[in-house]
Amino acid sequence: MADNQELKDSLSENLQQVIALLDKHRLVETIVHNQNMPKHELVESLVHKQNLQELQRKLDVLHPADVAYILEALPLEQRLDVWELVKAERDGEILLEVSDAVRQTLIADMDSDELLAAAEQLDTDELADLAPDLPKDVFQDLLDSLDAQNRARLQSALSYSEDAVGAIMDFDIVTIREDISLEVALRYMRRLGSLPDHTDKLFVVDRHDILRGVLPLKRLVVSDLDADVADVMSEDAVVFHPEDIADDAAKAFERYDLVTAPVVDENNKLVGRVTVDAVMDLIREEAESDMLSMAGLREEEDFFASVWKSVQNRWAWLAINLVTALVASRVIGLFEGSIEKIVALAALMPIVAGIGGNSGNQTTTMIVRGLALGQVSTHNMQSLVTKELGVSLLNGLLWGGVLGFISYVLYGSYQLGLVMMAAMTLNLLLAAFMGVMIPLVMNKVGRDPAVGSSVLITAMTDSGGFFIFLGLATIFLI
Repeated sequence: MADNQELKDSLSENLQQVIALLDKHRLVETIVHNQNMPKHELVESLVHKQNLQELQRKLDVLHPADVAYILEALPLEQRLDVWELVKAERDGEILLEVSDAVRQTLIADMDSDELLAAAEQLDTDELADLAPDLPKDVFQDLLDSLDAQNRARLQSALSYSEDAVGAIMDFDIVTIREDISLEVALRYMRRLGSLPDHTDKLFVVDRHDILRGVLPLKRLVVSDLDADVADVMSEDAVVFHPEDIADDAAKAFERYDLVTAPVVDENNKLVGRVTVDAVMDLIREEAESDMLSMAGLREEEDFFASVWKSVQNRWAWLAINLVTALVASRVIGLFEGSIEKIVALAALMPIVAGIGGNSGNQTTTMIVRGLALGQVSTHNMQSLVTKELGVSLLNGLLWGGVLGFISYVLYGSYQLGLVMMAAMTLNLLLAAFMGVMIPLVMNKVGRDPAVGSSVLITAMTDSGGFFIFLGLATIFLI
């Protein structure tokens, strides 16, 4: 926890230092610009370079991820000022680190030559992440600049959907044969000079690149060097195919504490690997996407995007909210006469709807999480519905009773208290049923159950809660 806090403090401190240098740069330039002095243009140019050099030195020592954090936190004009100071050889790394929305603003500010130079610094799997955001002419020039092997790898990676293992696959792998000794394997590794990042095992293949097993580095270090690779390697490694779902791969990495895992085609030929850093990026992106989806946002939004672009990102679920609010208002309109006769109903009905919405969102969150973990499916749906209805029944009787008693104390009517308890219980039962069914139905029809589930459950509990409470009040109190 302390390390996380120190990291946050460091990021915040770096951001504040960059902002201070930007402010200082603008202030000094404004003062110099307004001065009347000999060789004004020369002095102004020297001051400009001196101030920018200080800011550039600060950026040069920062990790690409930290520079990306700073760029995301700056308004567009300042962001582009800072981006111009980043050394060209670091452009590619930083473009990979920034969010998709911010990346678009940076790419829009770069010419074709700059984009091509930035892309050429990246590995093939990294190019696959960047390629969709590149202009078509730049992407074509990039393809033409690659050798045949890397061109084929890039085209292969881009052919997979975003949620497939092939889309996060890494081609930087180290392979050995099973019929060599561990001593020969060690000499081979030393000749390589360095290993790809996150290498915890070597992939054992035959002369046709068919995967035979994996050799963990820890076994290589502690085993007799005269032993053959075939005697020490593991043949039961976790293996993926490019068409596998990336979410399932991420769960396997968590379940088996993997650092890397081989990817093979339908003939068991080794085509790449998946690494833990790619899995972590996938998990983070999906968590952010689910968080945005729960709020009704269609995509990640640049904090400093234009008003119009932000409106385009947010309007869809707001429109749905408007429709559901109109439905709820019409439900209330059906009982205007009842509300006029018992004014207390107007004060109490938002409580029934609000608590129902909260209860429904709790159920929905549990079901969405279960679907994400693969623990919820049609075989246990009946048990889930029964369990959630039982929880809601007990909560409804308990808190409905509390609310009914409060209503009796406030308004002196035990009938109103009973209606309040009954309405609360029925609305919580409705919330539980819909909280299970909405994400299950959305998942069944191929939609992301996290997208808009909370909006839909709130709409159901609002309209349902108003109808149940005002309907019971009309029947038993008027």
